[in-house]
Amino acid sequence: MNITFDDRVVLVTGAAHGFGREIACRFCALGATVHACDIREEELAQTRSLCGPKCSTAVLDVSDRDAVAAFVRSAHAGTGRVDVLVNNAGGVLGQTGRPIEDVPAADWQAILDVNLTGTFLMSQAVTPVMKRAGTGRIVNISSGAGLGVSLTGIQAYAAAKAAQIALTRQLAHELGPFGITVNNVAPGFVRSNPSTERQWESYGADGQAALIGRIALRRLGTPADIANAVLFLASDYAGWITGEVLSVAGGR
Repeated sequence: MNITFDDRVVLVTGAAHGFGREIACRFCALGATVHACDIREEELAQTRSLCGPKCSTAVLDVSDRDAVAAFVRSAHAGTGRVDVLVNNAGGVLGQTGRPIEDVPAADWQAILDVNLTGTFLMSQAVTPVMKRAGTGRIVNISSGAGLGVSLTGIQAYAAAKAAQIALTRQLAHELGPFGITVNNVAPGFVRSNPSTERQWESYGADGQAALIGRIALRRLGTPADIANAVLFLASDYAGWITGEVLSVAGGR
């Protein structure tokens, strides 16, 4: 299987580190022109350096409708196209699990904004471009938390990721007649950013061993494992796959 993205325009959100950085760099390596965004300016600059000249970056809050629209306009201004959108921005924003009665409304909303509303706004912004082309790929990055119970214990994170999966299925049926596929990758636990490193350390040696023991392949995943799934779903090989959730978790 030879996957290439020559002459394709790809948007990747949450690209400052972890999954997003790996995804952006892999698309560039396979020929795509990548427009990557995140709120973390310094780390985003590192992503641009690692990806090379086919990657441009922009500081962007994906929950800001006007800023999202401007980013998408800028991305397709040169070629008039956006072929692939990867909605990777998300996470727990440094929060930790707390009893529901102790969760401030602002903390709940902040996680929904970046994990769910950002996916909606980015998808909304690229849809007219993809409809005109009669083709497109949207790949959303959710989590095993959206399929079951979140290891983080954060109610908003589990709710947002489950809702993102539902949005994936809904958009697949809405946009399918226009040649646009919408799919979802649900990663298992991967040590990919400062939040997951803190989570991993909190388990201690026994908890870490127990987590790995529940994985069929007996290892944690890597950002490359997640990027591989995204590249497949964005490729021509996945042209008749839409509305699906691909669990990339090493087998549970």
